[in-house]
Amino acid sequence: MRATPLWIVALMAASTAVAEVPPARQTVLRHLLFQDCGSCHGLTLQGGLGPALTPAALNGKSPAMLREVILNGRPGTPMPPWKTFMSKGEAEWLVKELLTGVWRER
Repeated sequence: MRATPLWIVALMAASTAVAEVPPARQTVLRHLLFQDCGSCHGLTLQGGLGPALTPAALNGKSPAMLREVILNGRPGTPMPPWKTFMSKGEAEWLVKELLTGVWRER
């Protein structure tokens, strides 16, 4: 298992913006990640129609930018906006999961 980059650790430690997401909602968001996101980004999130969503592939990308892409999509691409399905805090939680690779351990 690879170590989490220090900039991510610092971000997580300093961030008070990441909302507490109840365990039941975490389960729903993980299901969405693998079923809905996985349909384009690959069922193992290694890439497909969309780019890989692994910690290595996302390395150097701003958590704020990733949150905005999740919430608002990417116009002119197949990436849809998910803001009708999740809150800003839930998107931030999902970004944290993606950046740390915690989802791989479940």
